Amino acid sequence: MLPILRLCGGLVLGAALTACQSGENETLLSGDVQGTTYHIKMVLDGLPLDQAALKQAVDAVYNDIDLKLSNYREDSEISRLNREATTDWLTVSPEIAELVDIARQVHDKTDGCYDLTIKPLFDLWGFSRHQNRVPTDDEIAAVLPHIGMDKLEVDAPGRRLRKKDPALRIDLSSIAQGYTVSRVAGLLETKGIENYLVEIGGEMKVKGRKANGKPWRVAVEKPTPYTREVERILDIHQTEGTAIMTSGTYRNFFQEGDKTYSHILDPKTGRPVTHHLLSVTLLHADPTWADAWSTALLCLGEQKGYTTAEREGLKALLIYGEYGELKERFTPAFGAEMPTPPASPLPAQ
Repeated sequence: MLPILRLCGGLVLGAALTACQSGENETLLSGDVQGTTYHIKMVLDGLPLDQAALKQAVDAVYNDIDLKLSNYREDSEISRLNREATTDWLTVSPEIAELVDIARQVHDKTDGCYDLTIKPLFDLWGFSRHQNRVPTDDEIAAVLPHIGMDKLEVDAPGRRLRKKDPALRIDLSSIAQGYTVSRVAGLLETKGIENYLVEIGGEMKVKGRKANGKPWRVAVEKPTPYTREVERILDIHQTEGTAIMTSGTYRNFFQEGDKTYSHILDPKTGRPVTHHLLSVTLLHADPTWADAWSTALLCLGEQKGYTTAEREGLKALLIYGEYGELKERFTPAFGAEMPTPPASPLPAQ
């Protein structure tokens, strides 16, 4: 999750994605949730809708997911599961079973780079509570034996998990926000809303068109840590629904001495990745899969990430640093929807 940058002109900025002002015949709901903010822009087309009731239903979705998936709540289901020091099968909610099953599939296709069991490492490096530190080699060595999706079994139809290592702990933050976007988008569709933009902390899904008939517009942020600029603009012509997710190393990091440490951790080494890939923007029909894949490709780096995305037929934009300059690579799946750079700098507001 990355910070939000607002731009005018109906543009939605992403790696930081959000709507601007509510336009004519477009309704905007917004609020605070899961330690971040959300914005929902809808075209109602005369559909009678109780906005207060809808906001209450949206907030209920957030609260339900937070109670199940949040690593920041001691009373959440995932926190309780992490405290279970057993190798017995454990009954879990369908949400957790589904997310672990998706994560396992992405893990298997990325040579283990995407791994939900890195929570002990995330805690060790201080990224969980923003208390960053460089752990010792001995501390990392003590944790590594308890890392690995191969130590976690999932029975998705039976809604069960089993830890082969009782010390195993799970962090769903790399996939939970995408799932939340999916749930909220699904709620809108049950209300008959077919043209919308849902954004939560920089994760997004759009469907249909704006009230003026034009495509939803999304911008990809330039992956530089101390500036807020637009790198690319995407017009989303696919009206059946598209998630746009960006993962990056350039916001959540810390520096110690002359070294920079990213929050993207390699589960094999126990240390932050050291490649030059700065951000991955991924378009996918399903926000949950998009969230997992964007993080997974970022973990793999500019070479392996691109090769994997190409092999899987993923629509991905990879931005990396090379000799002090930003370079871009688009996978072939983008095809005719190749985005264009902005004609001029766009001021943040």
